[in-house]
Amino acid sequence: MAIPTNAYTTYTAAGQREDLSDDIYDISPTETPFVSNLARVKASARLHDWQIDNLAAFNTTNAALEGDDHSGVAISKTQLLRNHLQIFRKDIVVTGTMQAIDLAGRAKELDYQIAKTGKELKRDMEAIFLGEHDGSAGGTTTAPQLGGVEAWLGTLTANGLTYAFSGSGTTTPTTTPGFATATGLLATFSDGTSVSAFTKASLDTVIKQAWINGGEPRVIMVGPFNKQAASAFTGIATLQKDVPGNTQGVIVGAADIYVSDFGVHTIVPNRFSRDRTALVLDMTLWANAELRPMMTIPIAKTGDSEKIMMLTETTLECRNPFGSGKCTDLTAA
Repeated sequence: MAIPTNAYTTYTAAGQREDLSDDIYDISPTETPFVSNLARVKASARLHDWQIDNLAAFNTTNAALEGDDHSGVAISKTQLLRNHLQIFRKDIVVTGTMQAIDLAGRAKELDYQIAKTGKELKRDMEAIFLGEHDGSAGGTTTAPQLGGVEAWLGTLTANGLTYAFSGSGTTTPTTTPGFATATGLLATFSDGTSVSAFTKASLDTVIKQAWINGGEPRVIMVGPFNKQAASAFTGIATLQKDVPGNTQGVIVGAADIYVSDFGVHTIVPNRFSRDRTALVLDMTLWANAELRPMMTIPIAKTGDSEKIMMLTETTLECRNPFGSGKCTDLTAA
């Protein structure tokens, strides 16, 4: 078949309207399971302080004489912990012309960019809160930085408690992250020199120690590689799912619930976690301490554009690091 002679086709016609969908498809991940589940508390200074304490070890020989006189015992002081606040910020500039034209997928460009930027800031917070950096006070030419979850969890022993930690191939890590007892600030963190596979044994070791310390570590947070490794552990709750007779069956190939000797734990994959580390967390012992909550600040016009600053000033409060733990230096690929 052939088209008729001199047929007027769309291949040569002028004046055709653009066919542009009124939707914008963005598959960038926005889930932030750590930040979204943090308690929010108020900070009031650039260096945020809090205290931890624990009871004395139980005494199996606690027996007193009848009529015995009072004698005082040494009282241990509370431990001060601290973390620097960090300013998370993004700037938006949209021209007046861009605000005035008709757009596909959004009514006004500035509103769209504000919504998008808010999601980006929350992703930044998730990655930084979970990180291995130890934090710094900053200065006039250097921005202050907060200390992340990985740096709070190490092998330091304080007040008779020991961190829940499992290292690569050894019972002690190459480095000693955690807070300095003299200052309450984080010590310098660095990774070990070797890696090994994430195992059920290492996970059970960490859960056990956190539980002995008094924690209830119900969340196991891992990156995508070790989420799949965890799904192969014995001790998962189930790989079956009830299917009503009038619905389509679902193939279940992942472990979301892990049952240990010390409770039921949710395995949470996190796109912003390092695969090198599996975090075992009591989420009641972590908080987002805000000096300035997320805000949108209009900036004075200096030309034909709209300017917006989005920021929050906050830090991570590790209420008591001994109730959580980590498996570190894990195979990540």
